[in-house]
Amino acid sequence: MRSGLVEQGVMGENGAISAIVPDVSVVVPIHNEVESLPLLLEAIASTLSSSQVNYEIICVDDGSTDGSGDFLKKEAQIRTDLKAVILRRNYGQTAAMAAGFYYAVGKAIVTLDADLQNDPADIPMLLAKLDEGYDLVSGWRQKRQDGAVNRLLPSKIANWLIRNTTSVNIHDYGCSLKAYRAELLADMNLYGELHRFLPALAYIEGARITEMPVRHHARRFGQSKYGIWRTFRVLMDLLTILFMKKFLTRPMHVFGLLGLISMFSGTAIGIYLTFVKLALGEMIGNRPLLILAVLLLVTGVQLFCFGLLAELLMRTYHESQGRPIYRVREVVAKNVK
Repeated sequence: MRSGLVEQGVMGENGAISAIVPDVSVVVPIHNEVESLPLLLEAIASTLSSSQVNYEIICVDDGSTDGSGDFLKKEAQIRTDLKAVILRRNYGQTAAMAAGFYYAVGKAIVTLDADLQNDPADIPMLLAKLDEGYDLVSGWRQKRQDGAVNRLLPSKIANWLIRNTTSVNIHDYGCSLKAYRAELLADMNLYGELHRFLPALAYIEGARITEMPVRHHARRFGQSKYGIWRTFRVLMDLLTILFMKKFLTRPMHVFGLLGLISMFSGTAIGIYLTFVKLALGEMIGNRPLLILAVLLLVTGVQLFCFGLLAELLMRTYHESQGRPIYRVREVVAKNVK
């Protein structure tokens, strides 16, 4: 067995078989990266073994077609530090990361890309920062080795938008190299393509967040799977995050307010048209304002009803799962006998 790897089936003091909980689980989502996998696995193992860290590596194959899944299955039968999670098809990076989080059992969880652009040698530095009391440490690729147009430009636009919308002052949301406390991820569910918004989601959960400069290398194998078109997906997901941040537990505050504004505006226009009709004797049947008044009233009622339905859904979501609307960091009390 390699030094520092997870040992399974260790005999406990009471004679029962137990497993050592690893200090860190390294989650790597993979899609068509078979050439880089041998180097990546050895780099992670070498770094964490030399740091005397008890660890596991969880590689999630996200529907690869280049043999990545077959390679991982063979390695997982040989190595004691590797779990290979093979998804049935390509679900996307968010789903792959969610699967990795589900199978991770470490006290801390580190994520990084499989293309060797993230440097596994930076993992101990992130873990040390995590030990200072942070819940999430995000990597910051200050000197990126990517194309200016297809990678750097959309990344800068996306980071600026996310940073100014969520109020989470992270320079590089797109950096996959991050370290988390396991209990933080246990409270977070990922859908769509929300993996790039993990710091924002963690902020909603009340996490302590920081970032650290990390190394970034040029891609050695294959081609990048990102491009400027992903900026539009970021915009859509950003609206979801913004709503979750402000109105997740009080949706009536947004739908109800918009509904009241719409109904008030429609009523005001209706009163004005009634005055014009009765007091001034003018025809209002052919006026666009009449159609606008009716539209505003109907829209206002619908928005108000949406707010009520959203409130019911929110309450059902929290109460059916026993999920509180708050997160406790710690409880301090002096036991009095």
